[in-house]
Amino acid sequence: MPLFYAAFIPGLQNFIAETVKERLADAVIHKLLDGAVLFETETSYDKLNFFCFNNIFAVISVMENAESSNAVERHIGAFLNGGEKTPAALEVISNNSKNFRTFRIVVSGENKPAAIDEKLRMEAEKLISRLSGLKVNRALPDTEFWFLFRREEKERGGNISIFMKRLTIRSSWEKTLHKGELPPPLAWTLCRLARLSHGDTVLDPFCGYGSIPEEAMKHFHITKFIACDNDKKAASCTNARFKKRKGDFIFHQVDFEELPSLTAEKSVDAVVTDPPWGQYRKIEDGTFHKKMFDVFKKLLKEGGRAVVLYANDDSFKKAVPGCFKLEGSIPILLSGRKAAVYQFSLLK
Repeated sequence: MPLFYAAFIPGLQNFIAETVKERLADAVIHKLLDGAVLFETETSYDKLNFFCFNNIFAVISVMENAESSNAVERHIGAFLNGGEKTPAALEVISNNSKNFRTFRIVVSGENKPAAIDEKLRMEAEKLISRLSGLKVNRALPDTEFWFLFRREEKERGGNISIFMKRLTIRSSWEKTLHKGELPPPLAWTLCRLARLSHGDTVLDPFCGYGSIPEEAMKHFHITKFIACDNDKKAASCTNARFKKRKGDFIFHQVDFEELPSLTAEKSVDAVVTDPPWGQYRKIEDGTFHKKMFDVFKKLLKEGGRAVVLYANDDSFKKAVPGCFKLEGSIPILLSGRKAAVYQFSLLK
C-alpha cells in the first residue's frame, strides 16, 4: 500500500491516530511520532480529505536505525547507487500531477535545515529530474523532494531517515496568516474535538480573523455560527471573509461581555474559541477568566460543549467554575509556546 508521512502540531498524536483510523478503514500506522505520523492506505492522496495536517508527503523510502551522523548523505548515496529505486519508489517519483513542473531538494535534520555536499545534491537533482520529468527550481518550485532525519527513542523505533515527495501545494502557514491567526489544521481540530454536527449553533467570542468559523462552516455544515471580536482590523477581515454568507453567520464587533445582550440565553450548542492568553494580546483584567466562563454559562445550552485553546498553566484550570466539567485537555506546542486544548461540558 502507498506510504504517507503527515506533519501536524506537536502534542496531537492520540487525536491524529484516532482520526486516521476512523476515516481510513484500511489504514496501518507504522510510526506515531511527536508532530508526525507514518501510515499506509490504499486511498489516494486526492481522496484523503484530512484537514488536521500541516503537510502530507508520499514516502519513497525509509532508512531505519539511521545513524545521527551523515544519515541523510548515506540515504542520498543509497538512492544514487540504485538501492532505493524500487518499483514503488519509482512510481512515487514519476507520478506527478499537471501542477508539478519543477522541484527542489530539501534536507532536514531534527526539524532544522541541514547542509549536504553540493556535488551530492546536484547528482540527486539530476537523477530525480530524469526519473520524474521535472525541472530543478531551487527558488519557487511546484513541489519538493525531502530527505528528513529524525532522532527518535528506541521505543518509537529509533532514528529514521525518510526520502519523500511533498504533496501539499501551498506556502507555509507562517507566511500566509495574520499575526495571531490560527492555522486552519488547528482550527479544524478544535471543531472536531467539539463534536460539531449539522443543526448546531456555534459561538466563537474571540474569533479574530475567522479561522474557527471558516473551518466550522466549511467542513462541519453547522446551522449557525455567531462570531465576535472587538479588534477593528480583525473584524474588518472577518466581515470581508464572510460577506457572502446569508443568515447562518452573525458577527458582532463588540467586547465579548456584551454577547448575552445580543444572543438569546441557552441558545448555543458549542463554544469553540482561542481567547487571548498573552501570546499576541496582553490580558490586563485579572477577572478575565471569570467573565469568559460567565458568558459561556449564560449562552450555552445545558450539556453544551466548550473547546478552548489556552496557555497550559494552573491559573486557567483554577478559574473554571464548578458548573463546567473538564472532559479532557491536550497539551500542544504552538509557535514554540506551551498551550493546551481544553474540552468542557456544562453540567445539567
